Formats: sequence, C-alpha cells, structure tokens
Amino acid sequence: MTMTIEREIKLRFDDASQARAAILATGATLLKGRRLQEDCLLDTPDGHLRRQHSILRVRIDSGKSLLTFKGPMQPSDMKVREETETLVGDGVELVKILEQLGYQIWFRYQKYREEFGHEDVIIALDETPVGTYVELEGGERGIMDTTAALGRTPADFLLDSYRSLYLQYCQAHGLTPGNMLFEEEEIGARS
Repeated sequence: MTMTIEREIKLRFDDASQARAAILATGATLLKGRRLQEDCLLDTPDGHLRRQHSILRVRIDSGKSLLTFKGPMQPSDMKVREETETLVGDGVELVKILEQLGYQIWFRYQKYREEFGHEDVIIALDETPVGTYVELEGGERGIMDTTAALGRTPADFLLDSYRSLYLQYCQAHGLTPGNMLFEEEEIGARS
C-alpha cells in the first residue's frame, strides 16, 4: 500500500493522434501501451465520501486491479490531494465485497490509456467517451515544464474529475447523465 500526495492536471486535446505527437515531441518515452481501464467509484448510500470530497475507486486495468482512496483536494493551482493505493487480486470480487459492506457503485467510467514518462512526470493519454485528455502527474516544476513542452500554459489546466467532465459534456449535448462508458461496438473498433 502506498500513501502519497498526488499532484495532477488535465489538458484537453482534439484527438489522440494530436496528443500522442505532442507527447512524443517532448522526448517522453512510452511506459505502458494503450489499454482499456474500467473504473468504479463507490460510496455509502448516503454519499458520505462525496460529502467529504473524497473518493473510493476500484480500477481494473489489463488484468490488474487497484483500490484507491483519494482525500479532499488541497488549495492549489493544481489538483493536489492525499492518495492511498494498493494492488488487489481481483477487482470484480473486491467490488462485491465492498457492496456486502454497504458500499455501492455510484459512477462507472472507461478510458483507453497510454502512459509516458518525461523527467519526474507521468503523462497519461486518455481517450474517453467524451474527448481526449492528457493527464500530467508528478512534481509541480515537472508539470509546469511538461505543460510548456506540450505547447500549453497553466490557463489550459483542467482540475475537473472525469465525472465532472462527463457531466459538462452531457449538459452541453442535452444528454441524460448515466455512466461514462463506450458502446460495445466502440470497444471492439478502438482496440
């Protein structure tokens, strides 16, 4: 189990090929290839964690599963929060156990993710059902330098969660929110 202070921002890109080209132009190296990640956010029926601005997430990623707790955001120009994360054997079974303990899934989302390394920054290229985003996670100076290398500025920072970005997308497109999932045929076509 690892407890750290997570520091991250997101940047919006028009599409994955544009984002990938910008990332590679920084000199970043590929760490993990493109794969589908499935995330479940869990909470008590009365929304205890959400009221505390915290999340409990189970992520299933290429046969591995992670349990993550994120505390409230700290005041910053970047998204900064305490994060505790541990590898678990079976994410599907873990969700069942958490449901038996009174937690319930309140939001599910999917994304295709590739990860790159640049200095002390992990650069994640995320293709989601609502757009393409590049997430930068690392030290403050590294994030600032990588942002500049990507041709962006702090004015481009997005601190929103994927849930918030999804709700904004639904509102802008007149859609009823649910879960942020790809259509089954999209998963096959995007793989």
